[in-house]
Amino acid sequence: MPQDLLTLSGKTALVTGGAAGIGKACALILAQAGAKVMIADLNLDAAQQAAQEIKETTGAQIQCVPCDILKDDQLVNAVNTTIDAFGSIHILVNNAGGGGGGRESPDQTTVDNIARDFQLNVFAAWRLCQLVAPHMKNAGYGSIINISSMSSINKSPAMSGYASSKAALNHMVANLAHDFGPIIRINAVGPGAIRTAALETVITPEIEKRMLSHTPLQRLGEPEDIAGAVLFFASPISAWISGQTLFVNGGGVQTLD
Repeated sequence: MPQDLLTLSGKTALVTGGAAGIGKACALILAQAGAKVMIADLNLDAAQQAAQEIKETTGAQIQCVPCDILKDDQLVNAVNTTIDAFGSIHILVNNAGGGGGGRESPDQTTVDNIARDFQLNVFAAWRLCQLVAPHMKNAGYGSIINISSMSSINKSPAMSGYASSKAALNHMVANLAHDFGPIIRINAVGPGAIRTAALETVITPEIEKRMLSHTPLQRLGEPEDIAGAVLFFASPISAWISGQTLFVNGGGVQTLD
């Protein structure tokens, strides 16, 4: 039945940055689909609160682990903690990331800031892929979903580091598909403008109006819109899809400029 192709019963998911926003929405929908979920987040208090909320809502097995994705020992610990808690890893959502998008004018930023974009958005994701791959192969099922960005294909001022790091993430996904197949699939989801706390710090009514003028579906995205795409890639319904980047953007282009 079609619903069987979206079930994650018996699967375990590790979601980075899962305490809020897109990451929390991903953790929730994966739990709703039947997965056991480990939330890895820099903010342990927020992660614990999110885990409790999702457990009360879904009845799923869900735990959390503190994780700074810039620290290798914490990436290793997040994977080991997931294995210790649940015995396996079938799904990885590389959601945690960041950067100075919109604040990267070459005359105002530094090469260290640009390097940090790549550490957050490329290197940490690559390392987690490396760490989970053996466990997924042992389990006989693997789906890795990396959260990219429309910035990876847009062209905007003051975005060169963040945007190029997300573009690198897309190409990393396309190449790792060849390394990880046939057992492990790896894909990316590229959100457009999503109503999160981060967006609220930079958006204005004027910017939103301009964004919507280029958006056929005439609204900004919600975290749940991205979570739906993540569920698609995590579940068996996408069994013959790997190495792809799916842009979820209301059919349009939303930029801050």
